[in-house]
Amino acid sequence: MVLVCPYSLSRPGGVQGQVLGLARSLTRRGHEVTVCAPVDGPADLPTGVRFVDAGRSSSLRANGSVAPVALAPAAARRALRAVRAVDADVVHVHEPFAPGLPYALLAGSELPPLVGTFHRSGGSVLYTLLAPLTRRLARRLVVRCAVSEAAAATAEHALGGTFEVLFNGIETDRYVGVDPWPTEGPTTLFLGRHEERKGLGVLLDAWRTVAARPVDGPAPVLWVAGDGPATAALQARHPESATVRWLGVLSEEEKERRLVGADVLAAPSLGGESFGLVLLEAMAARTVVVASDIDGYRQAAGGCAVLAPPGDAGALAGALADVLDGRSGTSGGSRADWLDAGAARAAGWSMAELAERYEARYRELVVGVTR
Repeated sequence: MVLVCPYSLSRPGGVQGQVLGLARSLTRRGHEVTVCAPVDGPADLPTGVRFVDAGRSSSLRANGSVAPVALAPAAARRALRAVRAVDADVVHVHEPFAPGLPYALLAGSELPPLVGTFHRSGGSVLYTLLAPLTRRLARRLVVRCAVSEAAAATAEHALGGTFEVLFNGIETDRYVGVDPWPTEGPTTLFLGRHEERKGLGVLLDAWRTVAARPVDGPAPVLWVAGDGPATAALQARHPESATVRWLGVLSEEEKERRLVGADVLAAPSLGGESFGLVLLEAMAARTVVVASDIDGYRQAAGGCAVLAPPGDAGALAGALADVLDGRSGTSGGSRADWLDAGAARAAGWSMAELAERYEARYRELVVGVTR
């Protein structure tokens, strides 16, 4: 089978992580998997699976974010030829109407059955501008899935038809036995792109209040991972200090170690999140989550995270201070109770189970076996 990711594997992201994690899990289940995606350097090539290079990416601004997609028609044509040469039983396209390669696949001929998984929630300029084309091409998708109810609603509104809601999976085993990143005091981690909708500016404003509190022992520290169009402006307002550390883009190994080492994961997004995968990753790493009270995060949290109104720096500061001071927990329980509840929540969204569910859909297409 071929798994298609429209976004560059050289940049960390939710869709990229889902494609690679699903590829690893399907490979462990005995399947021969090929990943097709853009990549910007040889160090970023995936290991353990065959790979089709869809070209180098360009940064495309859309829906309040910047997507690293490959737009060159020649690269799309080369990738399409390579996908045909794989002779796969199924081609599984993630975010089928992201710019670039997915359109080439949906418009192409001589391809096996196409499965589509939709990740985006909220409006899309491309859906609006290209509505007649996208609705026509969507008919090529034999199976349509979405990672959340919000993502399904967005796709149904734009394309018509029905969508099966599965979920985003996490590789829970990747957090077992991980050496925690050393900390100097109570530590909060932010993971995400530095753009307005991710709420990093709100978090940094809230952190001023958290860091200014009198505490017994070491001062709290905020680790800020990632980068983006707002990085320079935010760093100018909140420079590196004893309580704010700018980390840049992390490797997967460092991300896992810092997730395990941190006391809190802060996810302050203002909206536009179809599902809070990073919340579940933190729970699997046994890290308490403080997040915005938005639909996607509320669904992911399942009552196992502290939620604060989006965009409210004061409320976010209070929630972070409560957790760092040990004043919050599930049903009034201890921090250990909170972490146990989060770990159990994360276990229910395992990539292994997701791979099994997709395998059943693939089997239906290939041999007609029903669930």
